[in-house]
Amino acid sequence: MGAARLENLPHYTYEEYENWEGRWELIDGIPYAMSPSPVYAHQDISANISYELKSRLKNCKFCKAVLAVDWIISNDTVVCPDNMVSCTKGIKTKFIEKTPEVIFEILSPSTKKKDRTTKYNLFQEKGVKYYILVDPKGSFAELYILKDGYYKLEAEFSNETFNFELDECSFKFNFGNIFD
Repeated sequence: MGAARLENLPHYTYEEYENWEGRWELIDGIPYAMSPSPVYAHQDISANISYELKSRLKNCKFCKAVLAVDWIISNDTVVCPDNMVSCTKGIKTKFIEKTPEVIFEILSPSTKKKDRTTKYNLFQEKGVKYYILVDPKGSFAELYILKDGYYKLEAEFSNETFNFELDECSFKFNFGNIFD
């Protein structure tokens, strides 16, 4: 028995995705289950990231901290990053439809490979300026910056502060505040 060929796999669309039960992502028509549910440490770090982003962005009229909301990229690609910064004059849609400026993904055993490869490549291709992979076990975050169309590892952070430069605003983010 041979390996499954990509052209033989089903190709799903956003319309089909909308009717699925459970938590899923859809990348290039291929469904990815987002289970099991996040564990306490994952959710605690995500809440800390959200709080840090919200407090740092409170004076920016355009950029908002967003928690686990679908980003509809195309008719066959929908992802749900753990935390994002979306810069618009006001999000008036149910979901994110414009490329976020910043995405945080918290690594877990079930998502680590997808976050480091599939999503890394997707976010790079779609022009996400900053991609941060957070490792709860090691209590550090890898920050990638999009330069000339490719991600470059800027640094690993545990307790340091980084200044995010967005089109509409800039803010200092203290990585020490996300790990308890």
